[in-house]
Amino acid sequence: MVSGNGVCFPILGFASFLLFFYMSFGSLRFSFLFEEDGKPLSFVERNGTQFVLDGKALYVNGWNSYWLMGQSVEVYNRPKVREMLQNGAKMGFTVCRTWAFNDGDYNPLQISPGHFDEQTFKALDYVIAEARQNGIRLLLSLVNNLQAYGGKTQYVKWAWEEGVGLSSSNDSFFFDPSIRSYFKNYVKTVLTRKNTITKIEYRNDPTIFGWELINEPRCMYDPSGDTLQCALIDILQEWLEEMSSFVKSIDKNHLLTIGHEGFYGPNDLKDSTVNPEYWASRLGIDFIRNSNISNIDFTSVHIYADHWFHDQSFEDQLKFVSKWMLSHIEDGDNVLNKPVVFSEYGYSEFNKNFSFSDREKMYRRITDIIYKSAKKNKSGAGALVWQYLVGGMNEFSDEYGMVPWESSSTHSLFIEQSCRLAKLKQLPQQYPSFKDLC
Repeated sequence: MVSGNGVCFPILGFASFLLFFYMSFGSLRFSFLFEEDGKPLSFVERNGTQFVLDGKALYVNGWNSYWLMGQSVEVYNRPKVREMLQNGAKMGFTVCRTWAFNDGDYNPLQISPGHFDEQTFKALDYVIAEARQNGIRLLLSLVNNLQAYGGKTQYVKWAWEEGVGLSSSNDSFFFDPSIRSYFKNYVKTVLTRKNTITKIEYRNDPTIFGWELINEPRCMYDPSGDTLQCALIDILQEWLEEMSSFVKSIDKNHLLTIGHEGFYGPNDLKDSTVNPEYWASRLGIDFIRNSNISNIDFTSVHIYADHWFHDQSFEDQLKFVSKWMLSHIEDGDNVLNKPVVFSEYGYSEFNKNFSFSDREKMYRRITDIIYKSAKKNKSGAGALVWQYLVGGMNEFSDEYGMVPWESSSTHSLFIEQSCRLAKLKQLPQQYPSFKDLC
């Protein structure tokens, strides 16, 4: 009826805009600077071995979904991201760990050194804004030690292609001055990014729980040929010291961690008593020395007993997990005086005689140790399961991936952990209503 008056096209255009806007941003209320009670959103801080939020201890129950930024590049995929964050919030989760990198891969964030894809950056903007809307904090990892999503391999390739690389070894990422410069530029660009949705620079956004320097760093390159690889620890140690100082020079608001797997170095007595096997101390990393850097606010540890041991029984793996976790919590309390976050843990469905019951027993063991640590005000500050997806994402899954609400017992296990941690420390009510949840 209105087309004859020339009104139809503007109306259709406006309707299309509204549809695009909803698909992009969903239920965002744009209350980005303040919570519903009118108070500004606070940064998570550290006091000795504990995380602190608004003056109260905070213990983390959360998960990994590495794929959030990648799935937010295309608008039609964003409902999956929203669904994941909404369901995480409904389970009482407080922190999600995800990638803030994609170097030279499909839909890259960093196309080449110093050159960024704005569409992908806007995808990361969306992830942060949506997380804030759902009361979820993000632990953002800045680069991968592995080749997935570019990683240090891509940085070395860039330097080699530009004729400035010192070595073709992937581990030249840690000692090549040109590559260090590439990475510093990347870090500065990300930390000072102004979110196009919230209008807040990342370094000033409390939605970000903290930064992770690198996912699972290892340094196998040995310029001396020394098979004991003693020099390797210094290579990585120097890189960690330099990069942690650089991050803190830009962003003093957020917590910083390494992304460590937790293996003890060859000079640590726990090499022979706690490390899974002899190879664990030959990777160029040293949990205590690396984590003791002053600019590192909390330690990170991973748990993959089924991957590290191939001949152990399930019961022996459970015993190892207990020893592994308690050892690192002891380190946090008595040596480092820092919180310990078990930032990845999983139990593979590829295990011989795998059962969901065994997986839940493993996860129960891990969450129980965190809870007992919290009850005693110890340094075991939380754990993040690897990894969660929503339905229809098989291509992003791996042997550990799961849709938690598809299993009522798994779903209940994690809700129980959220509730008992929240009740124990009277978690500030900046999260979904724990009163209703618990």
